[in-house]
Amino acid sequence: MSKRKGFTLIELLVVIAIIALLMSIMMPALSRVKKQARKVACTSQLKQWGLIWKFYCDDNDGYWLSGEGGGSGRWWVEPMLQGRHKIDEKLRCCPSAAKSNMTNKIGSWAFQAWTVPNTAQYSDDGQDYIGSYGPNGWMCNPRSSGNAGVWGRSPADDHWRTPNVKGAYNIPLFQGQWWVDAWPRENDAPPEIVDTEYGAIPDRPNVNEMERVCVDRHDGFVNNLFCDFSARPVGLKELWTLQWHKGYNVNGPWTKAGGVAPGDWPQWMRGFKDY
Repeated sequence: MSKRKGFTLIELLVVIAIIALLMSIMMPALSRVKKQARKVACTSQLKQWGLIWKFYCDDNDGYWLSGEGGGSGRWWVEPMLQGRHKIDEKLRCCPSAAKSNMTNKIGSWAFQAWTVPNTAQYSDDGQDYIGSYGPNGWMCNPRSSGNAGVWGRSPADDHWRTPNVKGAYNIPLFQGQWWVDAWPRENDAPPEIVDTEYGAIPDRPNVNEMERVCVDRHDGFVNNLFCDFSARPVGLKELWTLQWHKGYNVNGPWTKAGGVAPGDWPQWMRGFKDY
């Protein structure tokens, strides 16, 4: 009589152990590949935004949005949806931050999208707007010369008004951020914490809006679209060296040229590259 052949218990345990060992080796590498893919996909989406904003400015005598026409981010979202520019939720969200911080209230701000109410029903499904990119508010073209417009920041003379300016390669136009817009200044301090419950990071309009763009989306980097319509990853400390508005000092107190010391940065940022 022939005997039935099969694996012994010890042999099965050895195979399982080998598989577990291989998985432990492969998982970190797979995780890095996944993160890199999201970073590349985010850069690609921002390049698409570059085309969108270029077409908009071409149709508007070269000028950018006025900053008027609605608060809570609607001032730039709805003009895009009203016209011929079809911008769905997927394009408004970085692949690493596609969930709303209004419904997922615990977790990292870097990996949460923002939500603003849809009052005009411009979206196809009538739902609220969700996204994780936002504009540099200093790009606005205020209609009034006496102030920065309804939704702008003062002084009005610091606004770029158009992306067709000298040094466009270093002037942020549109970038990843945890809120719908931002008007950064060189004296804005970095956020002290990176992971928090919703609402714990104070929203300080017109006081410290660099917090909104200083988000660790891609391992110490966040993707930016510039006024020359190029897109690239920007180091979080590098954000303070970009020319956010006309009067912005790129050698401000949070740069190496301005004298910042490694220990001046919050603990979670100290391992990132200095600029």
